[in-house]
Amino acid sequence: MKRVAVILAAGQDTIGNDNIPKPFVNIYDKPVLMYTLEVFEKNPQVDAILLVCLKGWSEIARAFAKQYNISKLKWVVDGGQSIQETIYNGLRALENELEENDTVIIHDGIRPLVEDSVLTDVIKVAEEKGNAVSSMPNNEQVFVVRDSDSNTSNRFIPRETIRRVTTPQAYNFHEVLHAYEYAFNNNIGIQGASYADTLFADLGKRLFFATGSDKNIKLNTEEEIGIFEAYLKSDKELWLK
Repeated sequence: MKRVAVILAAGQDTIGNDNIPKPFVNIYDKPVLMYTLEVFEKNPQVDAILLVCLKGWSEIARAFAKQYNISKLKWVVDGGQSIQETIYNGLRALENELEENDTVIIHDGIRPLVEDSVLTDVIKVAEEKGNAVSSMPNNEQVFVVRDSDSNTSNRFIPRETIRRVTTPQAYNFHEVLHAYEYAFNNNIGIQGASYADTLFADLGKRLFFATGSDKNIKLNTEEEIGIFEAYLKSDKELWLK
């Protein structure tokens, strides 16, 4: 059985005034994406990496991967116009590379702080149940916006009934590939801010929760970049190599 990480780095959004896509923003002279790839490079459970990259940045990504000794990077393919197209492009690129019962681990390229314990549990649950999503309890109150006035609410969702879900997420390769084929052929679960987990839910498939971590932040803002820098400063032996 093979385990392949599908790392998503196809977003065009930038941070601050630099016209550089988020995955390629430098933190201490290393692109964010390389910190992320290093996690999967070092984890012995991961056999190979496929990078789905922003069009026009593939060769740059390959050059950085060579510089930082990301030997598990086997494939680099272009992303799509949406996150769902990007994931689907990655899965289709593996169609002739993987067997039905192999595992794919889908992860955001701008989440460089994924811990080995989280990755290990996601893989374990997926190989037992067919899929797994990194998740955490919700510790905040959640209220539902009223249809008649988006600035008010009179209904809340009990927080013990909901979970926050992030990446990494792991799936049986055969099931997730065919789920995407069906979804794109029937225009289900591919619009808006959807992902592999929401696509599964839209198709009526059951998702299984695995371990998550509040440390596993997504670097979308300058403030989150600052948090990441603080983590790096506090653990140089682990991160600054």
